[in-house]
Amino acid sequence: MPSLAAISTIDFPFKTNQQDVKEYAKGLFAVSFPAVERMLGAFDNTEIVTRNLCKSLDYYSDVHTFQEQNLEYIRLALEYSVKAIEKCISSAQINKDDITDIIFISTTGLATPSMDALIINKMRLNQHVNRMSIFGLGCGGGVSGYAKACTVAKANPEAVVLLVAVELCSLTFLRDDFSKSNFIGSSLFSDGVAACLVMGDNRINKAKHQIKFVGNESKLYFDSQEIMGWNFTDNGFKVLFSSGIPAIIAQNVHNDVSSFLAKYQLKISDIKNFIFHPGGKKVLAAYEEALGVEGDFLKTTRTVMNNYGNMSSSTVLYVLEQFFTHDFEDGYGLMMSMGPGFSCEIVLLQMKK
Repeated sequence: MPSLAAISTIDFPFKTNQQDVKEYAKGLFAVSFPAVERMLGAFDNTEIVTRNLCKSLDYYSDVHTFQEQNLEYIRLALEYSVKAIEKCISSAQINKDDITDIIFISTTGLATPSMDALIINKMRLNQHVNRMSIFGLGCGGGVSGYAKACTVAKANPEAVVLLVAVELCSLTFLRDDFSKSNFIGSSLFSDGVAACLVMGDNRINKAKHQIKFVGNESKLYFDSQEIMGWNFTDNGFKVLFSSGIPAIIAQNVHNDVSSFLAKYQLKISDIKNFIFHPGGKKVLAAYEEALGVEGDFLKTTRTVMNNYGNMSSSTVLYVLEQFFTHDFEDGYGLMMSMGPGFSCEIVLLQMKK
């Protein structure tokens, strides 16, 4: 079974207190958004304490063209991807030439040649690395990307697969968009960069813990395209998400998880470690109510949300990093996230100290 050899995440130098972001947003929206005072409570309701931001708050006070924002996305995505990858390579005690495959996940910027090509060129990785660049999976991308990395490693026991997830959500902020969705987005979304190395069976894994891939499943809910995603405008990416997301999760997640686990003769009660993407406070509450697991089983997920905000696809890898570097229970682990589509991504892990 493919195993996780190393994982690293980025704390940006502009990590900012949520209350400072709240006051800043109040100033930005006050003139053209009459409901701003009434809606400021949204910042507190998230329970986010600090936001991982790739730029200082002053940057967001100006109107930026899509071209300006996207160029900044490419620059910062490359810079911090390299930093995260270098940390992974050092932690796994491998040579960069050992990397056989690279999977790049993002939903918040565009690049052609794709970011994986820019990374290979910048780091002078093996020119024959197999490349996969995936755009548009949104919050589901972290779990989906991890599943794809493990599938590649399962097919090739000699593989060393590099997975990189970059989401610079704040660079999609539209300064002159005074819609409710843009305001709510400004209270929740943050920036994150995560990298991990997944190894095939024939590779020596020097990690202190063993986190092995068992299986995965994807599910697309029909006729739910308007639940979450982007509207692409002349000015850039306009966020789209529905207030009905927690209800969809509450209605479906128990059956989705139960039916998936049944394929491995497992039940929800057999899962010891829950590595979930924190879509927000209400999403976490929907998971808790629907799954009915005793105790604070989403504690690590909630901690990441409180300390970083919602970093789209990269967030679940921050949660995985916390399990990998700190503590977990021996037994099965379940990774899960929901994304545009509307869709669900699940990965089953076997975890041993």
